Amino acid sequence: MTDRRFRPRMTLAVTCAFVCLATAIVGAEDWPQWRGVDRDAVWRDTGLVERFPDDGLAVKWRVPVRGGFAGPAVAGGRVFVLDYAETPGSRTMDGNERLVVLDEETGALLWTQEWPATYRNIHFKFATGPRATPTVDGDRVYILGAAGMLSCFDTATGDLVWRIDTPAEYGVTVPVYGISQSPLVEGDLLIVVLGGEPDAKIAAFDKATGEEVWRALENTSETGYASPIVIDAGGARQLIVWHATAITSLDPATGEVWWEQPFAIGGGLSITTPVRSGRYLVVSQFFNGAMMLALNSDRPAARVLWRGRNRGELPEQTDTLHAILSTPIVVGDHLYGVGSYGELRGIDATTGERLWQSDRMNAQDRWATAYFVRNGDRWFVTNDSGDLIVARFTPEGYREIDRTRLLDPTTRTQGGATGRWGDRAVLWAHPAFANRHVVARNDAEVVRLSLDAADYD
Repeated sequence: MTDRRFRPRMTLAVTCAFVCLATAIVGAEDWPQWRGVDRDAVWRDTGLVERFPDDGLAVKWRVPVRGGFAGPAVAGGRVFVLDYAETPGSRTMDGNERLVVLDEETGALLWTQEWPATYRNIHFKFATGPRATPTVDGDRVYILGAAGMLSCFDTATGDLVWRIDTPAEYGVTVPVYGISQSPLVEGDLLIVVLGGEPDAKIAAFDKATGEEVWRALENTSETGYASPIVIDAGGARQLIVWHATAITSLDPATGEVWWEQPFAIGGGLSITTPVRSGRYLVVSQFFNGAMMLALNSDRPAARVLWRGRNRGELPEQTDTLHAILSTPIVVGDHLYGVGSYGELRGIDATTGERLWQSDRMNAQDRWATAYFVRNGDRWFVTNDSGDLIVARFTPEGYREIDRTRLLDPTTRTQGGATGRWGDRAVLWAHPAFANRHVVARNDAEVVRLSLDAADYD
């Protein structure tokens, strides 16, 4: 006979267990794709350090990896990292891309998958490895390699679920700097910027099977390198794609175009992710500068608020914000970002007027960059010198709270031969911020460092 007197105690114990588990989970989240949960570089974790310890962040683990520009993804207790190794003796830059999956807590290797990849069409000075951060959705992870191999793997086992060789099946031409757009999950669809011929600049696939659902946009220009986003605006769900000739808004369910704003980009270098904040939608480019759009509130449409007028690249030749790799941020009615030679600028988002400029945050060098992640009312910034910075950005200027060493930069793009002024190593892989830790990689290792205040009590 069941002792009914025991049941309340058991229920209480189970309840306490769930409360304790919930307490441990509250204030922490994964980083399952490019720029976080909502692809907006917002990190909602709480219980984080206010300042960095004097002797640096606590290293939870380090694991060797090969070359790559793709930042890690963190989801479901796993870390997903892409890398590449050229076949020894290859004269045509043939090698293998690889997905490495690690245990988030210990760094233990869970599984790997490799596939052939030729980098012969990628500029040899940038043929380091994959560019696009993995996209994790439940028990599937989606990978787009620098040479165009689109793959879906089971996150637990590493089994290949489906694969599309986009150059072979869609006539994709690998751009000079490699395919860089991270795949986007939207409901039951996987949306991918392809550059497929003749009418598949962007396509949607059934995420479970890899079957094509729709394709859109004539491929009459370079595809660029910017990852797409999905927003809710004007009473509609909008897929925002920034390619080399325009910013285009599509219905993500069908691929039908809502609206398009021309914005021709020299060299196809549309790289930074479009940023939406309230009514604002902004992109920024190295030569063209920034273009700020105002989203319509009652229908899917947009109008230009302002755009950069200057077409130079030197700081004295530029007016608004001439970013190259560094996606800017919008805070209230102000735009902040890193310009053509590393200068940090504050811009009035309503007019494009420059309010201030600072050289304190990162190196002043051609193509210098930094990655911004918002946490509450402050920002974690990773510059390409390998520093992690806590800062605030205001209309009055830049306020640095603290900085520490994150990871040594290892990527070299052969100095002045690529147009950079100095032959300095750079860190160009965006870190992942997940579960009160930061996970970062260079061309030699991936590391997990604690930002949990409890680790420093």
